[in-house]
Formats: sequence, C-alpha cells, structure tokens
Amino acid sequence: MTAHDLAPDTDVLPFVEQMNELNPNSLMRRMGIEVTEATPTRIVATMPVEGNTQPYGLLHGGASVVLAETLGSIGSAIHAGVDRIVVGTDINATHHRAARSGLVTGVATPVSLGRTLCSWEIVVTDEDGKRVCTSRITCLIRDAAPGA
Repeated sequence: MTAHDLAPDTDVLPFVEQMNELNPNSLMRRMGIEVTEATPTRIVATMPVEGNTQPYGLLHGGASVVLAETLGSIGSAIHAGVDRIVVGTDINATHHRAARSGLVTGVATPVSLGRTLCSWEIVVTDEDGKRVCTSRITCLIRDAAPGA
C-alpha cells in the first residue's frame, strides 16, 4: 500500500509509531521528538528546546534541522509505502528567530510527491506560534534491499 491508496486525511500515526519502534536508540528519541499527527499530506511533531540548545541556551539550529528531516523523511516513507525506503538527498533551513524554552512544533507539508523524489516544506514554530525555522527536504525513494 502507498499513500496514493489513502485519502489525504487518513490517520497513519500507527504506521509512524511502528517505524519508530525499529530503532529504540534513534536520534528522534534522543531529541525528544514526538509525532502528534500524521496523514499522507501533513506530519506534525513537537520537540523540547531544553536539551537541544547551543551554548547560549537557544535552540540549536541543527536541532531544528533534525526535526525537519525527521518529519520530511516520515512523510516520504508514508508516501513511498512499506516495500520501499527513503533517504534524504538535500535539506536546507532558514532560521528566523530564537527559541529559549518550551516546545517547538514542526509541521511538514508536501511540495512534490513523485515516484522517485519527494520534497517537503517544514515550518517550525515556538509556543506562541512564531516561526522559528523554515526548512525544505528532498528524499529519494528506493526499493528496499532484499530481505530488509
């Protein structure tokens, strides 16, 4: 089954949770990223600022990129389906403002969902709804290795 077989608002959070169980030591877990909503066309997750800061106590820009790559990769995996894998090939980020505490929320929406490439825009906001970061990721869809 692929995302093409699903309505855009189909809840695929159980699939995301199953993916997360594949690696109990994943970076997603270490960063405290929690997926709160997942459909074929929208992935939402939160991440704590605390523990993901640079020396000045501000959210590390790399942490925002980890959140963005996580969401874009999840969305691409949903689109690709269970018999395929995805790998990130390009990511960029513009950091708009600092976050000092609380949670940030990332919302990923597709820019393009193709047979071999997926691109997603991810907007990261603070608890006041102010944009912290805008990122875009492109993922390559591959056939899963035999026996994988």
